[in-house]
Amino acid sequence: MLDLLLHADEQLALWASQYGTVLYGILFAIIFAETGLVVTPFLPGDSLLFAAGALAATGALRLDVLAVLLIAAAILGDAVNYAVGRRLAHQFLSLDTPRTGWLARLVKREHVARAHEFFVTHGGKAVILARFVPIVRTFVPFVAGGADMPYRTFAVFNVVGAVLWVTICAGAGYAFGNIPIVKNNFELVVLGIVGVSVLPLVIEVARSLRSSR
Repeated sequence: MLDLLLHADEQLALWASQYGTVLYGILFAIIFAETGLVVTPFLPGDSLLFAAGALAATGALRLDVLAVLLIAAAILGDAVNYAVGRRLAHQFLSLDTPRTGWLARLVKREHVARAHEFFVTHGGKAVILARFVPIVRTFVPFVAGGADMPYRTFAVFNVVGAVLWVTICAGAGYAFGNIPIVKNNFELVVLGIVGVSVLPLVIEVARSLRSSR
């Protein structure tokens, strides 16, 4: 998984040569799982979209098909996560509620608590902002469902967030991913993408610490 994160460009190029159009389905599954399953927050998101956009620029993938499929995967993932959260998130949001079952063993309560704080701080727009924050984006839809956010409201933010996330990340890869300095230093670019992605969370934590003094 770490190799896929840091060398997504090489891995996707290999998969494209081995599997052809099946790669679209692989990318759909990864993005769906990363956004839709609270047990897989470790899957790559931003870097994978960037690498997929860069691969599309070489002609190995069609950018229009890629964008439609991955936006659909992101929307469906969050919708499933929201539905699961409506039924199960209370186990993690309340310290008094006993945690039972396989989900309770696999999901860390602190991840849910962090996402809940992010959701409370930003309100509905947290569904959009969380798209750009690793780990948090996996848990905010889960928390939104548990907090009984109206589904129609959630659906609007979900669609807007998915379109922005895929368009910006894959579009950046398409435009810049094959520039020699970027291609030759892909690991550093990935680390930079992750750093920029977690910046909103770092800012919120700093504000919280400052206000608590």
